[in-house]
Amino acid sequence: MTAQLLTDILNSVLQINKTYQADSALLGAIAEFDSMAVLAVITALEEQLGIAVDDDEISAEIFETFGSLHAFVQQKLA
Repeated sequence: MTAQLLTDILNSVLQINKTYQADSALLGAIAEFDSMAVLAVITALEEQLGIAVDDDEISAEIFETFGSLHAFVQQKLA
């Protein structure tokens, strides 16, 4: 999965237009990125990429930075 696809998903869910780097902070740094947005992002990733994310896999660390979220999604796709 490309970083651009993840960017598109995040911007669509959050209804913003932002560019992300690997170290771009997400949770706690972007006002729109709250607990409801986390659920919406997970749902969008599951629907668009055909992956399943279990509740016990979800942690604040995954959503800490764009890079950590990208790495998590890459691991789910592997």
